[in-house]
Amino acid sequence: MGALGWLIAVIAFAGIEAATMALTTIWFAGGSLAALILCLLGAGLEIQLAVFVIVSFALLALTRPLALRYLNRRTKKTNVESLVGKQARITETVDNLAGTGTAVVNGQEWTARAADEGKTIPSGALVVIREIRGVKLMVEPVSGPEEG
Repeated sequence: MGALGWLIAVIAFAGIEAATMALTTIWFAGGSLAALILCLLGAGLEIQLAVFVIVSFALLALTRPLALRYLNRRTKKTNVESLVGKQARITETVDNLAGTGTAVVNGQEWTARAADEGKTIPSGALVVIREIRGVKLMVEPVSGPEEG
């Protein structure tokens, strides 16, 4: 692969990154640039390929976490994960087969589904949120002395 090939690789990887902004190919553009410089200095193909791989993966390992942190700074966190483990009150009978069920937690009404597919949970029951799938609370009834 000659200098033209490495130049095309640099442009292609940078172009793909510019089009996707997914932080997946920019590291290979850096590796291609390093290999291009070695090619221009007269290094052999084996050395160029080795430097391409080493530089690409070094850039990936060393700079990707920093880049992701910088780019994701503006992402708003909803803290919806904090609801897992909390209790909620069922306001409409939860029946997965019928596709019904709502629960109130922290004053907000959510769609609720039983974590155990075969269970129906009556209105008024106290439940524990086991997970959140999309905008649905996956719940199971509270058992024992916590029930109120």
